[in-house]
Amino acid sequence: MKKILFILTAFALATVAIAQQVKLPVIISPKFNKDTSSIEKFGAIPDGKTLNTKSITAAIDARAKKGGGVVFIPKGLWLTGPIVIKSNINLHLATGATLLFTNDKNEYPIVAANWEGIPQMRNQSPISATGATNIAITGKGIIDGNGDAWRSVKKDKLNESQWKKLVASGGVVSEDKKTWFPSEQFMNASKMPSNPGQIIPGRNAAYYESIKDFLRPNLLLLTNCKYILLEGVTFQNSAAWCLHPLMSEHLTVRNISVKNPWYAQNGDGIDVESCKNVLIENSIFDVGDDALCMKSGRDEEGRKRGLPTENVIIRGCTVYASHGGFVIGSEMSGGARNMYISNCTFIGTDIGLRFKTTRGRGGIVENIFIKDIYMKDIPGEAILFDMYYAAKDPIPLTGEKRELPVVEFKAVDETTPIFKNFHISNVYCNGAAKAIFIRGIPEMHVKDIVLENMVLQADKGIDVQEATGITFKNIKIISEETNPVIDVVHSDKLIFDNITYKDGANLLFRINGDRSNTINIKNTDASKAKEKIKYELGATEKSTVAGNYTPSPNEKWSERLSETALKLWPDSFILAGDKAAKWRYDQGVILKGIRAVWAATGDGKWFNYIQKCMDFYVLHDGRIKGYRPDEYNID
Repeated sequence: MKKILFILTAFALATVAIAQQVKLPVIISPKFNKDTSSIEKFGAIPDGKTLNTKSITAAIDARAKKGGGVVFIPKGLWLTGPIVIKSNINLHLATGATLLFTNDKNEYPIVAANWEGIPQMRNQSPISATGATNIAITGKGIIDGNGDAWRSVKKDKLNESQWKKLVASGGVVSEDKKTWFPSEQFMNASKMPSNPGQIIPGRNAAYYESIKDFLRPNLLLLTNCKYILLEGVTFQNSAAWCLHPLMSEHLTVRNISVKNPWYAQNGDGIDVESCKNVLIENSIFDVGDDALCMKSGRDEEGRKRGLPTENVIIRGCTVYASHGGFVIGSEMSGGARNMYISNCTFIGTDIGLRFKTTRGRGGIVENIFIKDIYMKDIPGEAILFDMYYAAKDPIPLTGEKRELPVVEFKAVDETTPIFKNFHISNVYCNGAAKAIFIRGIPEMHVKDIVLENMVLQADKGIDVQEATGITFKNIKIISEETNPVIDVVHSDKLIFDNITYKDGANLLFRINGDRSNTINIKNTDASKAKEKIKYELGATEKSTVAGNYTPSPNEKWSERLSETALKLWPDSFILAGDKAAKWRYDQGVILKGIRAVWAATGDGKWFNYIQKCMDFYVLHDGRIKGYRPDEYNID
């Protein structure tokens, strides 16, 4: 037997070692010949006034016809309309070069594109490529999308003087005076049912022209491209998302900066959608929405496309203002998998690690490996899994009221999203509203997550709802609110291993709900908490399993053991193998202990239980039910 156990243990350890040797995906970078064409030779003028669209397009076309190479943008302020990159072209911006896209919307034709995972008509992106191979944007210059001309702005995101200046610039203000729109056309389109730009039968060119101002373009859109490099350049001021690689492969993003005003609606940094083999490294993001965001299409359209975002490496990136530092979702209906994120810093992001979805999406997000994450001043959660995403800013605006979702079971089908198999380690956060928030849905829990080696300083600790198979190991929670430090609702198969917390915490664990079970607490010293654990809303002591924690001196174990006896044997003492209840020596010992609890507390329920047992076993004539003098010794 010992030999068998040894073999099994050795096999398990070997399996773990193999699993930890992760083989990272290989991303192939493009290569270019050194032939170079300057846009100046095609008539471009860097005065910030002359529209250079034709000159830049001519330079790209000429270089592409000769087999590709570098299209060079010298220092200067180059005004242009939308441009299209072709295969084998490296658009290179010199130090001091700014490629400024015009705010004249008439320069942007309406074209078939994709927005938030759904085929939609949009204004043509300032820079785009479709079906191109071996392309790049490199250098030290700036690409500016002139996005302020396109975006609506919420009043609550500006101070009073900024708001007055914006309103005085033109445009229109909503009836409730809370939102500024660049035009009445934009405002009217915003009142239409969701996705007015969606491509559906019955909508013709005239219809889309009537809402043109609403159809904001992403700054860079790369569709079905292969071997892509973005390096060194600053991308800023996008009308909607900044960088949007879509259904593309072998994307390398290195040493870039992405900047948007924090009030920029949909001002995402990079949205990698249904792409394969991606490397993003050593880049800086300071944006108005999610920063490093992974997507794969929305709802039925995303499932129909069926292309997950997969094989992604992100390392050495810094994120400042954003809704989320590293994000998956919410449009993840095609799935997301095999991602490796490391050595990233989030400063002032609304949420650090943000994983969001909702019913109707479908899609499986799995095999996500994250380590060495450093955070500071996070207004929301340091780590968030949320399957009730409601398409709202993660931090409510002043005066905004939000209601909790209605909890109900629904049938599991292709529209049910799945989050599983994440491993997150070495996370350090100095300041957050909540350390960890995990919220699944009743019919599909967030499951199989490992969170380990963390120090999290936050207002609130850990909140786990509708989750299965979550391991919390070597986590130090330094929270201001400690009633409780850890809150569990309708969750099971949880492991809390070596959890430390602030001295004098009011309550370490609160277990809620009759579906909470198999919660294992081990290697955790509860002696520094005033109270270790409470069971509420149908949860009981049976919800937790034995662990080797140190009990709090405030816990009255004699009472807890007595409570356990009452629950195990409410009427009579019967053990496995007994055909009927009968008097046992064991029961005498237990009743003697309960009598001592009654004497110490004066609580009549203990006396009543003893009396009830005596009434059951001791008959009116003094005989003891089931007692045989030759078999038992009742002392």
